[in-house]
Amino acid sequence: MPKNKQKKIAVIGFGAAAIGFIEKIMNSGYEVHVFEKSKDIYSSSISGIRADGKLFVSKEMGGDLDIDIILQKKLVDYYISHTGNGNVEKGSSFTNSRYYKTFYQKGFQPISSDFYHLGTDQLKEVLFNIFSAFQKHKNIHFHFGKNITNIEIINDLVKINDTDVFDYAIVCVGRSGHKLTKSITKKYPQLILDSTKVDLGIRYELPNHIVEDLNREMYEFKVKYKSKTGYIVRTFCNNPSGFVVTENYGDFVTVNGHSKLKSKSKNTNFAILSTIKLTEPFNDPIGYGSYIAQLTNLLAGKGKLILQTYDHFLNSRRTKNLYRVQPTLNQNSYILGDINLAYPRRIIESIIDFIENLNEVVPGVANLDNLVYAPEIKFYSNTIDNDKFRHLKFIGDCSGHTRSIIYATAHGYMTAENIIENGLG
Repeated sequence: MPKNKQKKIAVIGFGAAAIGFIEKIMNSGYEVHVFEKSKDIYSSSISGIRADGKLFVSKEMGGDLDIDIILQKKLVDYYISHTGNGNVEKGSSFTNSRYYKTFYQKGFQPISSDFYHLGTDQLKEVLFNIFSAFQKHKNIHFHFGKNITNIEIINDLVKINDTDVFDYAIVCVGRSGHKLTKSITKKYPQLILDSTKVDLGIRYELPNHIVEDLNREMYEFKVKYKSKTGYIVRTFCNNPSGFVVTENYGDFVTVNGHSKLKSKSKNTNFAILSTIKLTEPFNDPIGYGSYIAQLTNLLAGKGKLILQTYDHFLNSRRTKNLYRVQPTLNQNSYILGDINLAYPRRIIESIIDFIENLNEVVPGVANLDNLVYAPEIKFYSNTIDNDKFRHLKFIGDCSGHTRSIIYATAHGYMTAENIIENGLG
């Protein structure tokens, strides 16, 4: 418990990591101020949750932190408790040994996990219910429409935007807050542990009937594969009967996917991502990924994506017409084009190698009229050393240590635990 004067904590951003942090810290006597750049809770969103609301319990995915399974399940229950009716889809991935062995024998590394799907159509309710509970607490204060552009350490205090002073600052802006994270690490380069990785890839869409057995068995299949280029390629965010959507980062637009509990399509979509790990002097993975995204948007037109058939993606030809598979993405959000003009060839070859080998396990995955969207990019923020400064911490995806809702929430929760146990100093 704080002694004497009540100490103040600034929480920058209101996403999954912030939720975990606030939930744990709010009854511990600290005065917490949450700064969110969105104008209000209705226009705010949890990074990751805003797309599909898949919660995973696994030791094999989600980040490089060692997070106890018991805590992961506790946080899943926490989110489900804020749905109002507890209505979620549940399942597991690769608990069936036959499926596991089939993928493994073809060179894939299956990822085991339990999942809980909230659904895009239930996400605003979850976020609003969590916010409402926090708002009622006397120690929690929200400041919407407040864009934090500068954080400076002054002795044992932290100054926000050159005006407000706090005892502690918790930065949890997600991957979309890369501008703030970059400005802080530029000022304090000793914070950076690693700055070399980015995931470049595509969103793949195909008819449900091709993957119906797989979807029925596990709903969310996650596999890794070492392609002939040497790059590791993986699936991410599988959406049975789902929809392809855009994701706006401000400077550029990327592709994403989601599923709803009530509204269903005839297609399944998932990401296929190739992990690039570059070496010195490279130190800006977000800048590199952003450049590829901006180049793709430049070719497609402002705010638009490129859509291509797999046939033309495979053979470096521009798509002009579609055949059997019709896109679920709004027609105003894409052009038919050629992704090969924007992506490095080694990435294209890695993705093609992955699809062709996946077709050996799931026939029809490499059908020539399946759909390919770009850009699909998952950023790894610079990996931050949170031991460098006692009064400044980065949590969640902006820290480079997490890549999922549950891991980000847990990172916030554990950071709050540490503050409660050790005080602010």
